[in-house]
Amino acid sequence: MRVFGVVGWKNSGKTGLMERLVAEITSRGFTVATLKHAHHSFDVDHQGKDSYRHREAGATEVLLASRQRWALMHELRGQDEPTLEQLLAHLSPNDLVLIEGYKRDDHPKIEANRKATGQPLLALEDETVRAVASDNGPQEVPVPVFDLDDTVAIAEFILQETGLVAKSAENTPDIAAPVMKDDCFALPPGVEWMPVDDALAHLKSRLGPVVGTEEIAVPDAAGSVLAVDQMALRSNPPGANSAVDGYGFAHAGIADGPQVLPLVDGRAAAGEPFEGVVPAGHAIRILTGALIPEGVDTVVMQEDVNVQDGHVAFQGPVKPNANTRKAGEDVKAGQLALPAGHRLRSPDLALLTGLGVAKVTVYKRLRVGVLSTGDEIVPADGGASPKGKTYDANRPMLLALATDWGHEAVDLGHVNDDRALLKSCLDSAHEKVDVILTSGGASAGDEDHVSALLKEEGALEAWRIALKPGRPLALGMWHGVPVFGLPGNPVAAFVTAAIFARPSLSALSGAGWITPQAFMVPAAFSKSKKPGRREYLRARVGADGRVEMFKSEGSGRISGLAWANGLVELPDGALTVNEGDMVRFLPYGSLGIAD
Repeated sequence: MRVFGVVGWKNSGKTGLMERLVAEITSRGFTVATLKHAHHSFDVDHQGKDSYRHREAGATEVLLASRQRWALMHELRGQDEPTLEQLLAHLSPNDLVLIEGYKRDDHPKIEANRKATGQPLLALEDETVRAVASDNGPQEVPVPVFDLDDTVAIAEFILQETGLVAKSAENTPDIAAPVMKDDCFALPPGVEWMPVDDALAHLKSRLGPVVGTEEIAVPDAAGSVLAVDQMALRSNPPGANSAVDGYGFAHAGIADGPQVLPLVDGRAAAGEPFEGVVPAGHAIRILTGALIPEGVDTVVMQEDVNVQDGHVAFQGPVKPNANTRKAGEDVKAGQLALPAGHRLRSPDLALLTGLGVAKVTVYKRLRVGVLSTGDEIVPADGGASPKGKTYDANRPMLLALATDWGHEAVDLGHVNDDRALLKSCLDSAHEKVDVILTSGGASAGDEDHVSALLKEEGALEAWRIALKPGRPLALGMWHGVPVFGLPGNPVAAFVTAAIFARPSLSALSGAGWITPQAFMVPAAFSKSKKPGRREYLRARVGADGRVEMFKSEGSGRISGLAWANGLVELPDGALTVNEGDMVRFLPYGSLGIAD
């Protein structure tokens, strides 16, 4: 339960501030309970009242009840005064408990202050005092200072401090993670060929969020990544309610065997609660989702009753609390709803909305620039280009992959093998994207200008990864922006993007490192491989549950990418696969690729 205190010296304005805060915060739709410490032998009872006589006769507890309220008085009779924690346990679930007094306890507080008291500020020596509400604007106070009568601002401060509302955008810093260091892709000394697992572990250890945060409305948040833990602002369900259409009553008022109970006037329905109290031995008509009225704790289904002449008849026994839902039985207010780093899906929007969350703080969408390079590359033109040209298959594929993975895909176009043009393009791109994917020019040949330019003017680490296809991977930094230089061959570009770029982009976006889910399935093929590298085969699971590989392992066969619905991953060591052997299969879906 969220608690916040109001403390101060005598006549400092505590009670008046409490009264105004309760009115302000409840007017915003939150439920509020209060707890006040009394220094003397207070008594809420009066001599001569029946309840007073009960206490005088020796009752340890006296409970007074009416249609409007009930009150429980507990006589300590020499026992120690309960702690604040013990007292809080007696309260029903509420969004917030405001505590007046208890200034020596360690809950967060605001100090009420009036100059006329002549007392020093508690905030100067008590770190649990988070703010001061004063009528004289004290100076050099290490916490925020509010006007004692500025109830709206004080209430907003308390709601933010307790997490019941998000801090306003102007108070939420637009924090971008530190710019990655130029040597973040550097390999350990002496390492030339890197196994796939080592390469992934290396990237995982070096990459983190590179985007700032923003506050957006929950309905607009699908696909965004939570930047902070999101707590439940209200319990679900917010109050005890009926799970069925039926009749409610107090279980203590019935016994085994046939039961006939008189019905009270009125009914309880969802959105139309019954305001009265159902007397013991009576029942009330109640509908699914209706709040359980006072005096009711059990509901019998309408299919199990007969109703006649203002009475309801049913067969006992009935289990206590049958057909009722407890308040907060799903999620309690203040509990963690979703953790930071979680990418929000449609079911998450339903959860957040059901818990009263209207806005969330998320990472700004990662902007992924895609650039293709090479003199031979041309856009698709209906087949008109000469045979010496190659259609730019990688750029639309990588843009679609970035979109599938939840990022903002930014088309940076195509650049010929001209180092000056490439430099100009990267210079322009680094200010409008957060990461760049290039295809082609990533190896160490004469026309591999991406790796050459990164080496000359940026920061380059040319990884030679022990995998097939896709051995070369150029990783570099261009003015603080990570650059993933993927192979130009479409199959190799696809595999390296799916295996290396996808989890890396996820980490850069704030969603953390992700590992694809794989399944062991029987092979419908036979194959032998040499040791020393991991292999990824374009593959498809057939109707018989076995996985077959594409007819050719040639990396120029783009059709194999479209034919497949996943990849078979063969381990680094030597291996012979026979039909029926179990192999590791990564469906496209587990690689974040939409069907």
